[in-house]
Amino acid sequence: MSDVSVVLVSHDGASWLPAVLDGIRSQSAPVAGVIAVDTGSKDGSAELIRSALAAEPAVPVTLLQESGRTSYPQAVALALAAAREQGTATEWVWLLHDDSNPAPDALEQLLRAAERHPQAAFLGPKLREWPSLKRLVEVGVTMSGTGRRETGLERGEYDQGQHDEVREVLAVNSAGMLVRRSVLESLGGFDEHLPMFGNDVDLGWRAAAAGHTTLVVPQAVVFHAEAAHRGVRRTPLTGRHTHYQERRAALFTLLANCRTAVLPLQVVRLALGSLLRMLGFLVVRSVGEALDELAALVSVYGRPGALLAARKERRQRQVTEPDHARVGRLLAPWWLPYRHGLDFLSDLAGAATNQAADVAERRRAAAAERDPSPPVARHRTDEDEEFEDTGIVARFLSDPVAVALALTAVAFVIGARDAFGAVSGGALSPVPDGAGDWWALHYESWHPVGFGSAVPAPPYVLPLALLATVLGTVTTMTVLLVAAAPIALWGAWRFLRVVGRLISRYGAPRWLLLWGSVTYALVPLVAGAWGSGRWGVVVAAALLPWLAHAALGFAEPEASRRWRAAWRVGFLLSLLTAVAPVMWWLCAVLGAVVVASSAVVVRGAVRDRSVWGPPATALAVPALLLAPWWLPAVWEGAAGGLFLDVGRWPTPATDGLDLLAGRFGDLGAPLALGLVLPVLALLALIPRATRIGVVLCWLVAAVSAVVAVPLGLWDVDLTGAASQQAGLGPVLLVLHGSWVTAAVLGGLALTDRSPSPLVLPRLAQGATAVVGLVAAIVPVAGLAWFAVSGGDDLESHPESGIPVYMSQEAEKASERGILVVRGTVARGLTYAVERGDGPTVGDDEIAALTAEDEEVTELVGTIATAPSPEAVDALTERGIRYVVQPAPADGAVATRLDATAGLVRASAEDRSTRAWLVIREPEPESVEGPRSWPRIVLLVLQALAIPVVAVLGLPTIRRSRR
Repeated sequence: MSDVSVVLVSHDGASWLPAVLDGIRSQSAPVAGVIAVDTGSKDGSAELIRSALAAEPAVPVTLLQESGRTSYPQAVALALAAAREQGTATEWVWLLHDDSNPAPDALEQLLRAAERHPQAAFLGPKLREWPSLKRLVEVGVTMSGTGRRETGLERGEYDQGQHDEVREVLAVNSAGMLVRRSVLESLGGFDEHLPMFGNDVDLGWRAAAAGHTTLVVPQAVVFHAEAAHRGVRRTPLTGRHTHYQERRAALFTLLANCRTAVLPLQVVRLALGSLLRMLGFLVVRSVGEALDELAALVSVYGRPGALLAARKERRQRQVTEPDHARVGRLLAPWWLPYRHGLDFLSDLAGAATNQAADVAERRRAAAAERDPSPPVARHRTDEDEEFEDTGIVARFLSDPVAVALALTAVAFVIGARDAFGAVSGGALSPVPDGAGDWWALHYESWHPVGFGSAVPAPPYVLPLALLATVLGTVTTMTVLLVAAAPIALWGAWRFLRVVGRLISRYGAPRWLLLWGSVTYALVPLVAGAWGSGRWGVVVAAALLPWLAHAALGFAEPEASRRWRAAWRVGFLLSLLTAVAPVMWWLCAVLGAVVVASSAVVVRGAVRDRSVWGPPATALAVPALLLAPWWLPAVWEGAAGGLFLDVGRWPTPATDGLDLLAGRFGDLGAPLALGLVLPVLALLALIPRATRIGVVLCWLVAAVSAVVAVPLGLWDVDLTGAASQQAGLGPVLLVLHGSWVTAAVLGGLALTDRSPSPLVLPRLAQGATAVVGLVAAIVPVAGLAWFAVSGGDDLESHPESGIPVYMSQEAEKASERGILVVRGTVARGLTYAVERGDGPTVGDDEIAALTAEDEEVTELVGTIATAPSPEAVDALTERGIRYVVQPAPADGAVATRLDATAGLVRASAEDRSTRAWLVIREPEPESVEGPRSWPRIVLLVLQALAIPVVAVLGLPTIRRSRR
């Protein structure tokens, strides 16, 4: 007689039970009996079991009907108790679920393995997915240090016999588990603290610690539907929160079975790991699972009594010392969670960078549905070229585009040689010593800049502080200046590739993408923005193609995708506005023109909220995220900063010809080189195939030119009676980006590989060849000019004219300020105050936008013309420790200051730079100012809004459980 009993647990499994029962009846190895436990099924599962197995009189069947609250451990315990009462307790118990269908020889293979390995107490089959029948689900299971259930299988891996080796594992699934009854009872059965999930891993862990062996037998196959795990079936024990039950089981299993010595460390690690997993779920917009993660952590940690009782029960059941070394060998490697983290980041990055390309694919698929005619034979493209296996170097050298990209990268690095190390000059001020300075600048309501200012910090200070926390301030600025051009090239390549696929089914050839992306990446470099320290324009050029790339999502046919693109565009536009404020105004005008044009072309589009809503949302996001900057700037009288390029002012003005040629005054490359691009964009209007796309590019350029007119005529007043022209950097970037796109589309029309390409007359072919040659010269000449010129206005050690020891003294405390007075009484005096590191990135804009304090101006005039001890005391009250007259110093002023009580000469008489020390040291309160509670509220709202918008803009990479 057989010494195997089958225990079948069911709950609303009528969909799978007929096949499962047939699988039990068709086993090639006999069974002594079947004990079925139904836990409150409402779909007739109990009747199916009774009627199906009653037709097999040779096998005794016992049916136990329990309530829906009966857990799986309780159901197995009830079945074993019933077997003992009936006197039919067998040596082996075969556990099956109502959604696990065994192959006909599954039990026979398990029993054969038990004979060959008499030390085995638990044996499990290979689980395949049901109903696919070929995909692997589990071949043994273990657990990582973070509680993740590890199977060692790839996602969707098919069974090709690659895992068909009998081996020891930590645990096997309870669906198909063959277990020695005596061992199961000695271990106390399944833990009732784990009602649905994780009890098999917990049992295997306890068995391994007690010295028992668990084997997986891949020759035995069971098909498992995983109904509870996939959310197909819900029970009173799982409810609607399957992830909560699974995560709670994982935490409980780890903490109940780990060694006592590592328990405190494991408690901390799992708590931090759960919080990190929450963030991961929020990033992929799985808010429900993030809340389940938190609920599972609170559930386990909030009931320490149950956990301690479980650990005590395990110690009491241990006959010998636990074999922790054996358990350690069977657990997942320590590095596996980190690999999963890297895989997650790579999946997220891939999904984020490939979203816009999906627009062209979906539009092409929609067009194919409308035109079901068979496609014409596809021509061989550059992407299709497959090189023979002759080595990486040979393949690289045989690809002209790859070689050209490599040479471009080398030229970028050579041209950016002046940016390595501490650098400043032109519009770029020195960076502060540490990231803490930028953090303080961002969160302070009152800044110790000059004589004190409530003007808010520029919006770019926050991203700079985030980067500098990791890289340091000097490295952060170096990375921004050096990496901007390659990032711009990469973004332009991706944008132009998607645009090409929207126009042509074959897309643009790689050499044309290379020309367009390199030409665009060179725009801020040859325009003089890089060499003159206009770092905001350089960074904006790197971000602009990614913004355009994301904005293609507004063309999605599905409304949900358009709304998702809105958050992504809004986040990128916030970054762009932070480094180039005029970009928001330009995008607002462009958005209004596009929506108005859509309303004219497609009547009724304006009434569809999903058409105008996403662009409007994208424009509203920067207004929300940057509110701590622009709102205080308005009420502090510094609203002019909303229309300026970032950096140190004043900078040379830019006229219309400069915009046309892509130059900032006389700082850029030769004029003729910049004029080639608009000429190419004009010629791109000739081919009819791509004319619509080129016209759209010219529409964007025309709107940008219209916006440039009032900006070019408006000067913003700065401190010290200076003025600055409104920022035209974003206009220049959009103009030339539009022209590059138009030129690429025009080239695409001439190189299209469609079945009916454009055929040109012989004369036109010659003219096209000349134009192409001139176009090819543009990026080559631009690269050569940048590599040779580099950063003309950048220097590594800028001179301030202040004695070094004074600057070092000022860095120790903000109240030790240095009043720098330049000029003469006859010709006029100017003054500035340096504190801390001096005028650094961020501080410079605050100082320039702070309105002039007439009382302070009068005080400085008194110090220079008729100094008195009272005036010196007034300087002390305003946090001034030194007074400096850089060379050439006005002798009359110096003579008066030498004779003033309260001041002591701090420089040699023969030096052209004169300096004086204020005898009475200022108090720390002298540079403190009022706290702005409205701005603090805005900062809190910003801190909450940034992660929300970032998460909403990220792609969804998790799939439904169903």
